[in-house]
This record gives sequence, C-alpha cells and structure tokens, in this order.
Amino acid sequence: MQPSNSRTEHAGRYAAQALLDCARALLMRAGIAEPLANDVAEVLLEGDLLGHDTHGLALLAPYLAEIERGAMRRDGRYAIVSERPAVATWDGGRLPGPWLTRRAIDAAIERARTYGTGTVVVRRSHHIGCLAAYPRRATDQGLVLLLTCSDPNAASVAPFGGTRAFVTPNPIACGFPTAGDPVLIDISASITTNGMSARLHRQGRRFSHPWLLDAKGDATDDPAVLFADPPGTILPLGGLDAGHKGYGLALMIEALTAGLAGFGRADPKEGWGATVFVQVLDPSAFGGAGDFVRQAEWLREACRSNPPRPDVDRVRLPGERGLARRREQLAHGVALNADILPALAPWAQKFGVALPAAL
Repeated sequence: MQPSNSRTEHAGRYAAQALLDCARALLMRAGIAEPLANDVAEVLLEGDLLGHDTHGLALLAPYLAEIERGAMRRDGRYAIVSERPAVATWDGGRLPGPWLTRRAIDAAIERARTYGTGTVVVRRSHHIGCLAAYPRRATDQGLVLLLTCSDPNAASVAPFGGTRAFVTPNPIACGFPTAGDPVLIDISASITTNGMSARLHRQGRRFSHPWLLDAKGDATDDPAVLFADPPGTILPLGGLDAGHKGYGLALMIEALTAGLAGFGRADPKEGWGATVFVQVLDPSAFGGAGDFVRQAEWLREACRSNPPRPDVDRVRLPGERGLARRREQLAHGVALNADILPALAPWAQKFGVALPAAL
C-alpha cells in the first residue's frame, strides 16, 4: 500500500457552473424536486470548492443510489415535533440533508434576530454533506453558527480505551465573522473520517500515521481494518495519547443531536442519515456586533503574526486556505478527484445527462 501523503489524483479542472448544472440535472432526473435538488447540488459543490473532496460531489453517486432505493425522500415537508419561541425540533422524514440543514439554519437565523439566539434540531434527516459548506449562510449576515451532526445508523469510532465502535466521527463546525473573511472551523471528534478511510482503502493506500485500531486494539495506519471481520475502529481525536478529548467531544455531540432530538442510537436503525444540531447567535444581542468583530480581529492578528515553527511558512486561520481555494477554483475550474466522474458515469448514462467536459 502507498502512504496517504502521495499525490492525490485529479481528473482535470471543470467549470463550477457546469458541475452544478450536471449535479442538479442528475438529482432531478432521479426524482428530487427542483428546490431540494438545488440545495443538494450547491452544498456538494461547495464541499469541493473548499477542498473537502471526500464530502463534496463524491457523495452524489451514493445519494443517487439512496434515492433509487427509496432511502432518501424526493419531496415533501418536515414535521414539527416541538416548538418554542427560540427553539424547534423537526422530524426530517429522511428528506435530503442539505435542504433540511439550510432550512434549519434559516429558521435559527430568524429566531436569533428576535431572541439573540435560535436553535433547531433535526432528527431523521438524510446525510448532510460537508459541514464547512454551511457556516457562511450565517457569517455573511454577521452571525455566529454552530453546527454538528451524528449518524445513528452507523458506528466506526470506539470510546477512548475501547475496541468496539459506538459512534460515527461526529463532525462539528463553527463559523464567525471578522472584518474580512469569516473563520470557518470544521473538525470531527475522530482523528480521521469514514470518507477518507474508504477512499484510501479503495485506492490501496495507507494513512501517514497510525490513526486506526484493529479489532484487537492494536494501532495501525491500514484502513483495511475497518472493512475486516470483525472490523477495527477509528481513533478519537487525540489518538492513543490524548483521545479522551475526542471521546468527550463525541459524547457532547451525541447529547446535542440525538439527545435533544429524542431520536438516535437507542432507536431502531433506519439507514444512512443524520441527526442535526443548528444554533445561531447574534452578537448584537450580547456584547455588541462591533465589539465582537474587534475581538475577532485581535485573534486573527495574533494568529497571523505568530512566529511559525520550522517548515511552516506562516500561521493560517481555520477556513483561510479553503476560502482561498474556493476563489481560485471559481476562477480557474474545480480540480475534481479522479474517482468522482467514473462513479457518476453510469448515472449520467441512465438519466441521459451529459457529464461536464474538462477545461
């Protein structure tokens, strides 16, 4: 197996609009209603634009398979489980996750404008894609967004000190405004993701560090252990030495998602999906929007002016590289991972949709 730090293979560059149009057309030919297809296509493309290419258009072919199986609903509305002025809980009924998550953010923003904060929890959503694709929906309006999710159907991460998976990697994102670009944080409670593990396994490659455990609990860099019988697990964030931190973060995320939603791992499995927590805060309701930005600017300058360690050119803020990549790819084309178009080719042929040509 090759180490994961070998060069990522790309299939060339493609116009962002052409990719968006193709993704939308495939989703609509599969039966997804146009408003929902628009949100799904935009969120998946945003993942690639920001450089999260395991959680961008790489998810489109699996989503199309879920639609065909009837595991992702094509249209409809969410049900309101409970509601108070500043909070709400929805049942997504397995509607597309990007559409549900955008609606939840919009609803939380509306509440935050009135009450200073708004929280929406969604249970029984389908998969929501790349979390980094969402925060600018709030930060562009001067607001702070917290977003996290968990999939109660799956498990690949063991508790710290254990060997049997009990939760998913459990990503969490935060976005907050500054005087310039927002800070966009997107991390997981595990040291790596299912998507990257599956890609490296498919390509016969290894991680650059022992980020996994085999079924006996021995550390390894080989993603094949996750597909063995019995399977291994992904280490919590912090690894063997400090994985108690990722373990604690994973438990917190389970409480915010499954716990608040009243639906999760204690219930029968329904298939690949997500339970989602969205919270928006309006700085003007707290210490003031201007002072929030003043504090954020101090942090930004403290990071950027920090003396770098050897082999580091300069300190960057979370999201800085992704936003620069987004601007570059919008101008010069999206560099697609080589796996994406071959996975979409059978669907394009089935639905009579032309795949984009490379620039």
